Amino acid sequence: MAGKLVLIIGSSGVGKSVILQALKEKHPDLHFPKSATTREKREGEADDLYRFVTDKAFDELHDEGKILEYAVVHGKDRYGTLVDEIIPFIDQGKIVIREVDVQGFDSIRKHRYFREEDSGYELQSIFILPESKAQLISHITDRAPIEEEELNRRIASMENELDHAPDCDVQVTNREGKLEESIKEVEEAIFG
Repeated sequence: MAGKLVLIIGSSGVGKSVILQALKEKHPDLHFPKSATTREKREGEADDLYRFVTDKAFDELHDEGKILEYAVVHGKDRYGTLVDEIIPFIDQGKIVIREVDVQGFDSIRKHRYFREEDSGYELQSIFILPESKAQLISHITDRAPIEEEELNRRIASMENELDHAPDCDVQVTNREGKLEESIKEVEEAIFG
């Protein structure tokens, strides 16, 4: 089987994490890459999800072209997609699954490894849609109390993200109470 990079995109609260966890459990042959981050390691946190680096080391990785894309989170810490967590695995014929935001999606699809006109690597993008905006808002507000200003910021962000859904290869609607069907649709898109 030929390897490829599959990007999973969608708004906060849409169910991406649950879908990704199901894929990890059901398909141990898939590769889920670590991210590089400049944030401090939290107590009890292992090295299975992140490569913790200093700001200087992150700058060096970026300058050497070893980061496909990165984002600044909460105005401070950087999180980046590492080339060596993606390309060698695709070269081995593996399917690499990466959750990204819309900015990460735009960066990766424009990267020289994945641009359609000169790429040697296959890129597939799957956008997880909510059944409705109201459903997504209720998922956000049900998680924990949230200030109105923060809720309005998240709604604006959600609407911006949803505008990118048509740019993706596949759109999967995660309907309330139908998670297994959503997981199956994602699997069919990846392996189909």
